[in-house]
Amino acid sequence: MPELHDLNPPPGSHRNRKRVGRGAGSGKGKTAGRGHKGQGARAGGKVRPGFEGGQMPLQRRIPKRGFTNINRVEYQAVNVRDLARIPAGEVTPQVLRDHGLIGSMAKPVKILGTGEVEGAYQVSAHACSATARVKIEGAGGTVTILGGTVSDTKGEEA
Repeated sequence: MPELHDLNPPPGSHRNRKRVGRGAGSGKGKTAGRGHKGQGARAGGKVRPGFEGGQMPLQRRIPKRGFTNINRVEYQAVNVRDLARIPAGEVTPQVLRDHGLIGSMAKPVKILGTGEVEGAYQVSAHACSATARVKIEGAGGTVTILGGTVSDTKGEEA
């Protein structure tokens, strides 16, 4: 059993730090690996990210396009085929979360119409596509659109 004073790091896992400016014979003497003069040779001297020596930088040469809509609502999509993973009955955002069909209670839920639905579901969601509504109601279920803001339920995040 090795003792504490016998412990060594595995071979190759530890390297000595580079000791620069310790004479010409060291290979890193005089300019200490910084070259000759200029901004990079000075203490604290560096070029900011994106600086191209005075040339118009790339992020300013490329034209700007499009915009970001700050009012965009990002829904969590659940297809009607996914409802088969839940026993027929009431389906709310909390039930969807418990069954792993949505990731967060903070974002609104939209039911989409891909797939078929078997069983009568009472679905409550923030939005529902027309095809999903037809399929759910055709199978004997109902669709209720939830009102209010989603931020009311942010405290329920699990």
